Amino acid sequence: MRYILLALACWLGGSGSSSAAPLAQRTWTIDGVERQALVHVPAKASEEPSPVVFAFHGHGGNMNNAARMFGYETLWPEAIVVYMQGLKTPGRLTDPEGKKNGWQHGAGDQGDRDLKFFDAALASLKEDYQVEETRIYATGHSNGGGFTYLLWAKRGEVFAAVAPSGSVATKYVGDLKPKPALHVAGENDPLVKFAWQKAGIDAVKRINGCDQKGQPWDKAGSLVGTAYPSKTGTPFVSLISPGNHKFPSEAPTLIVKFFKQHAKM
Repeated sequence: MRYILLALACWLGGSGSSSAAPLAQRTWTIDGVERQALVHVPAKASEEPSPVVFAFHGHGGNMNNAARMFGYETLWPEAIVVYMQGLKTPGRLTDPEGKKNGWQHGAGDQGDRDLKFFDAALASLKEDYQVEETRIYATGHSNGGGFTYLLWAKRGEVFAAVAPSGSVATKYVGDLKPKPALHVAGENDPLVKFAWQKAGIDAVKRINGCDQKGQPWDKAGSLVGTAYPSKTGTPFVSLISPGNHKFPSEAPTLIVKFFKQHAKM
């Protein structure tokens, strides 16, 4: 797919650093529709293999507030980081008329427009830079977390690990193959109920062949991480807080730590 690279210097504060990182707006045309993302490209990405992190905002969000909220390029400046922009999408829990931006909810939904967008973005990055193919990751919150699970289900062979947040995995479990995964959840989430998320967490642990008993992994602020090892090398980490549906500001640091621990075999 062709794209237009707009030379923007978008100075967006990240959650993991007080410094800012420049992001460039990049444009693709998918089935006649212009799609956009903010992209951080390390200085040496054309010369040496670089990891790639794809990040997806929630329903009603956009690539700019995703960059401010996640700030992955400040935590992992050696990685190519892509903040994708969704399109107007009917919501499952809110916004049934589809007045706000979001992501397709399942395979075939919206003509697979967002899966096609991901495919085009990744293909163009591979054309332009030295992508480290064993270190490609996806993460997102709420509707973006659901799309992360969909990517795992339908493009799972691409990723080394995934890290959804505030979303439910159960509708995708039939298509998930074992893969290192981390899930962020708030015990008092009023929108995506914790019981729903826990059911998905339990399903993913079974798919990954994880031990029943977890062990302390890491913590930050109110977030407590529990690791569930797997004999097949596909562990699962839960990051649980007493919070609500808001994405925890401490989560990106732990997500980057998890990604750095896992490369595709």
